Amino acid sequence: MRVRSRLFLLTFCIVILLASGCRRDNAASRYDTVEKTEFLMGTVVTIRVYNQDTDRAGRAADKALAKIRHIEGLMSLNIDGSEANIINEGAGDKAVRVSDDTLRVVQRGVYYGNLSGGLFDITVGPLVELWGIGTEDAKIPETGRLEAALDLVDYKAVEIADDSGEIFLKKPGMKIDLGGIAKGYAADEAKKVLISEGIEHAVINLGGNVLTLGERFDGGPWNIGIKDPYEPSGSLLGVVRVEDKTVVTSGDYERYFERDGRRYHHILNPFTGFPGENEIKGATIITGSSTDADAISTMVFLMGTRRGTELLESLEGVQAIIVTRDRQVFVTQGLEDKFSLRKKDYSLRQVGSE
Repeated sequence: MRVRSRLFLLTFCIVILLASGCRRDNAASRYDTVEKTEFLMGTVVTIRVYNQDTDRAGRAADKALAKIRHIEGLMSLNIDGSEANIINEGAGDKAVRVSDDTLRVVQRGVYYGNLSGGLFDITVGPLVELWGIGTEDAKIPETGRLEAALDLVDYKAVEIADDSGEIFLKKPGMKIDLGGIAKGYAADEAKKVLISEGIEHAVINLGGNVLTLGERFDGGPWNIGIKDPYEPSGSLLGVVRVEDKTVVTSGDYERYFERDGRRYHHILNPFTGFPGENEIKGATIITGSSTDADAISTMVFLMGTRRGTELLESLEGVQAIIVTRDRQVFVTQGLEDKFSLRKKDYSLRQVGSE
């Protein structure tokens, strides 16, 4: 059965700043920009390619969008006949053979379920459906229905047959929801397409999930603006400079509804069934894989500052910017010289500092 308005929707909490500084040489002036935009995976997807051959750039961007469109068709719960829906329909009854794309995303989702001790759980589908956050039917669930949904959330009950490519949900009524990782995977796959087409400089933006290809066309880093979580549609909190990296944010200001003066956001704790609640307002992850950044940003947000920073310190090649409710901005080691804080009402601290 199709679930209405179950999207991968996120607001734009990350901004790409394209203003260039001093050019390394005149070669950069010969680069043309080709931009393609399409509404996919519940958000506005923009691919911006920089190349001296506009025809090649246009073909590459079109192929990258086609790949994202294909992934949406496999993993969206809003598309009848998607592999995600077929898996859910077979819960407790039969295993479903899936594409390599879906298999890899489910495998990675279970991996992060193990790494997070269950805080990241791709079987939160019943909870997401019950809350309806991001739809016209958003509501606080009744206790009995919430408890019933919680009984169906268990990433360890996802059975994966690597050799046959089959996925089986052991409990009837279980539902996977890949919204916490599929956008990142789509960005990674789009990047692979661009590379295969000979593109060296590009930016892929899936509704604020930003992935950069190579360095900027003028030889410098890409400037990625992080929005102020208290003014997500307004001014920037700061700017992070990256090359060939992804920048992904999870926060309580991305999708939510309010009742009786309280905000209920879309990042659900699979143990309580309620939106995660701690001192973190937003967690931005910078690393090489957008798939990983998608999952890790959710994990850090739900873990809180102490557990989240412990996790970050255990992961190689992963950096972060964590914004807390008391307007402190924590950056991981190695990121201090790459992040510039623009807001005077925030204080900048290094992760691990007292």
